[in-house]
Amino acid sequence: MSGTSRPRAQVPGEIGIWAFVTGDLIVFSVFFILIAIGQKEMAEVFSTSRESLNLYFGLCNTLLLLTGSWFVAIGVERCRDGQGSDNARWFKLAIGCGLAFVLNKIFEWEAKIGAGFTPLTNDFFMYFFIFTGIHLLHVVVGVVVLIFLLKVSQRPTLNSRDIRTLESGGIFWHLVDLLWIMLFALLYLL
Repeated sequence: MSGTSRPRAQVPGEIGIWAFVTGDLIVFSVFFILIAIGQKEMAEVFSTSRESLNLYFGLCNTLLLLTGSWFVAIGVERCRDGQGSDNARWFKLAIGCGLAFVLNKIFEWEAKIGAGFTPLTNDFFMYFFIFTGIHLLHVVVGVVVLIFLLKVSQRPTLNSRDIRTLESGGIFWHLVDLLWIMLFALLYLL
């Protein structure tokens, strides 16, 4: 074995973001369990209500968040590697995906409410509006985080703290994506 040692691999981001992600995953796990219990106890209500959802709204939002996460991953990696001056473009594209998600969700809610479905209709729609609303709040916070990452990515030089900030923001955005995938499966598909 030679006298040189390999650099230690570092977990991306700050420890605080990982604590937040863990806490948020625990809270959303409770939400997911509540949906599953509701599905088991009121299978017919959930099935009938789910059929009234427009799968295309949910699928479009899934694709928007997956694409946004891909853009964030590229942006963080390019900043980490010091590649080019167009790093900000990836965060702008991710912000666009996040804003499109918000608009699509508003249109979906408007269509549901226009058709007479509200959180008071039944337990399925109560879960649908409340949990997708909490998720939407995460998306809005995520867009604000992405705007901050955009500003960081435009600095002439990035130090290790800037990179950790970019990684932490990226981790939060990926959490938003993961939570939506679970909600999409539980509310639209099962």
